[in-house]
Amino acid sequence: MRFLSLAVAALAAIALFVYTRSGDSAAALLGGFAVVCAYTTFQSAGVSTFLKIFIAIFSAETAVFGALSLIADAGYWPASLEEYQLPTSLALTVALFSIITWAVSHVRVVRSIAGIADHYFESREPTTSRIWPFPAFKCSEHGLAIAMVTLLVLINQAQVAIEVRLSFWGRDFFTALQSKDVPTFWRLFLTELPIWLVVLIVSALVEIVVQAMLTIRWRRFLTQYYLGRWLDGATHYRMSLRGDGADNPDQRISEDVNRFIDGGAFGGGNNSGYGVYSFSILLISTMSSLVSFSIILWTLSSEFTIPGLNIVLPGMLFWVALVYALVGTFITHWIGRALAGLQFRHQRYEADFRFSLARVREYSEQVALLKGEETERREAMGRFTRIFDNFIDITHVRKKINAFVIFYGQVSSYIPIIVAAPFYFNGKIQYGVLNQTAGAFARVEGALKFFVNYYGSLAEFRAVLDRLTGFDAAIEQARALALTPPIAQRAAEGAGISASHLSLGLPDGRTIVTDSSFEIPAGVATLVSGPSGSGKSTMFRAMAGLWPYGAGEISVPRGARVMLLPQKPYIPIGSLRAAVAYPSDAGAYSDEAMRAALEGARLGGFASRLDEVDNWSMRLSGGEQQRLAVARALLAAPDWLFLDEATAALDEDSEAALYHAFAERLPHTTVVSIGHRSTLTAFHQNRILLTSDDKGVFNAHVAEKIG
Repeated sequence: MRFLSLAVAALAAIALFVYTRSGDSAAALLGGFAVVCAYTTFQSAGVSTFLKIFIAIFSAETAVFGALSLIADAGYWPASLEEYQLPTSLALTVALFSIITWAVSHVRVVRSIAGIADHYFESREPTTSRIWPFPAFKCSEHGLAIAMVTLLVLINQAQVAIEVRLSFWGRDFFTALQSKDVPTFWRLFLTELPIWLVVLIVSALVEIVVQAMLTIRWRRFLTQYYLGRWLDGATHYRMSLRGDGADNPDQRISEDVNRFIDGGAFGGGNNSGYGVYSFSILLISTMSSLVSFSIILWTLSSEFTIPGLNIVLPGMLFWVALVYALVGTFITHWIGRALAGLQFRHQRYEADFRFSLARVREYSEQVALLKGEETERREAMGRFTRIFDNFIDITHVRKKINAFVIFYGQVSSYIPIIVAAPFYFNGKIQYGVLNQTAGAFARVEGALKFFVNYYGSLAEFRAVLDRLTGFDAAIEQARALALTPPIAQRAAEGAGISASHLSLGLPDGRTIVTDSSFEIPAGVATLVSGPSGSGKSTMFRAMAGLWPYGAGEISVPRGARVMLLPQKPYIPIGSLRAAVAYPSDAGAYSDEAMRAALEGARLGGFASRLDEVDNWSMRLSGGEQQRLAVARALLAAPDWLFLDEATAALDEDSEAALYHAFAERLPHTTVVSIGHRSTLTAFHQNRILLTSDDKGVFNAHVAEKIG
C-alpha cells in the first residue's frame, strides 16, 4: 500500500506542477484529490484486508487514469482514439471512491462486516484452482480470493463504462430515427450495437462463474472456520451451559454464514440474495453509475431554466434527482425502521421451530410411548404462532415500504420528461437528447435511491450480521471460560487422580459441592455414591476438564488418556462401524478388533452389520446403546474410564458381564463409576461418598474401602 501511495503522490505532484505552469483548473482538482488519496492510501495499512482490496484497486486506477488524463491534456493522446479519451472526472471518481472506502472503514458496523470477511481474505491455506482451458495451479486461498474480487470489481466498472457508451449510442440512434438518417440508423444498429451487446453478455457470463466460485469457496472457508471454533475444546458445551447469546448455533453456521456472504443466492434459498459480496460490488457499480451519469445529466441540463422563471440552473436535472432521492430515502427509513429487529426475531423463531421438530424426530419412541403427540403438536404450533405473528408484522412494514417504492418509481420515470419536454418542444434539444436525458436521470436517481430499493435486504443483512457477531462473542466468552478456568487442571507426575479443595457450582450461581479433597488411586476401581443431585456427574465433568464453574484444583496424571461414558451415549448417523469407532475414524480399527469389542459388549449379533448405514440411535434399545458405548471403550482402551451410570439401562447380569469384560480386556484401565445399585460394590474396591450439610451443600470424601 505504501508503494501505491507513492505512485498516487507522484501523480499529485505532476498534476499540481501542470497547474502552476498552465493554470489548468482540472489539473489542480486532480492534484488536490490525489494528495488526499495518497494520504488515505498510506494510512490504510492497518485497514481490514477485505476493504484494503477496494482501496488498492481505486488508488491504482487513480494513478493510471490520472496519468492518462494528463497525457491527453498535454496533447499526446492518439488522434485515432480521440473518441475514447479519458476525462479527468474518471480519475477524480476513483480517487473519491478510495477516500470514501478508507473513511467508512472506521464505521463500527463496517468494521464488524469486514472483521468477519477478513477470516477468509487473510487465510494463508494452500489451495488448487483451475482457469479453463489452462491446467490447474496451486496458490494461497487469500491470493485467489483477492484476485477474484479484483476481477469482479473491474468487470462491474467495465459494464458501467459500456452502459455509458450505450447511452450515447441511444442518443445518436434516436436522433437518426427522428431526422430519418437511414445510413446512420442502420450503421448504428448493425455494426456498433452487436459489438457492445456481445461484450456485455460475455462479461456477464464471466461474472456469474467467478462470483459463484468466490461465494462457494468463501462459504466453505467460513463454515469450516465457525465449525472449528464452535467445536474446538468443548466450546459448544460451555456455550450450552451459558445458555445466552447464541441460540441455534446450527442455523448460524449453516444459514447465516450463507446469507452473510451472498444472501443464500447460491444455496437454493428463497431469500433476496444480497450479502456482503453483493452489497459491496453493487455499491461500487451504483456509485460508478452515479458519477458517470451525473456528469452526463449535468451536461445535458446545463442550460435548463427553472420552470416559470427565466433563470438558468446549471445541472438542474441532477439537483432534481438528488432532492427527489433524499426525500425518498428519508420516507423509506421512517416507514421501515422496525424491519431489522423483526427480521432478527424471524430467523430465531424459524430456528426454534425447526429445532423442536428435530427433537420430536429424535425422541419419537419416547413421545409415542407417553402418547405425547397432542402436547408436541400444541407446543410446535405455539412456536409456529410466533413465526406467524412476526411474519404478519414484517408483512405490514413491507406493505408500506413496497407501496411507497412503487409510487416513487412510477413518478420518477416522468419527472425528467416533464422537465425537459419544453426544451424539446421549442426545438432546443432533439428527441435523441430527450431520450438520453430520461435515461441518465433514471440511472442517477436509481443510484441515489439505493437505500430505498434495498432497504428490506439491508435490514435482513443487518439481522444476519448481528447473529454472526453475537455468535462470535458467545464463542469468545465460552473460550474465555476454558482459558482461565476457576477449577485449575494440573498435570501431575503421580499415578492417581486427586482433587484439592474442590468446589462445584451451577451456571445460576448455586454451589452444590464445596471444599472437597480426595484421591483416586490408579488401578483401584472406585465407586462414587451419593443422592441424586449431589453433583456426581458434575464432578466427572470437572475431572474431564469440561466444567467451568467452581474452584479448587484437579490433578490428572501427565499424558493420561481419559474417557467418559454418559448414561445416554451419542451415536452418529451412519454406518455401525463409524458408530462403534466414534470419536475415531471409521477405519481406525480392524474388523477383527471391532468384532471382538462387540462380542465383549455382548453385541455379537451386530458383528456382521458393521457396514450397514442407519440411524442407530433409533434402531438400538437403551441397553444396546449403552453396550455400544462399552464397545467403544474396549476399543479405545483408555487409562481412566469414567462410567456415569453408563450401565443403568442393563439388567444386573448384563451389567456384571460388562464389568468382567473391563477387568479382562482392560487390565491397565482404572474404572471409576457412578451408580445407585448395590450390586456395583462387587466390582469396586474404593468408594467416594458425597454427603450434605444442613444447607444442602455436598462434600465429597473417601469412604471406607469396599470389602
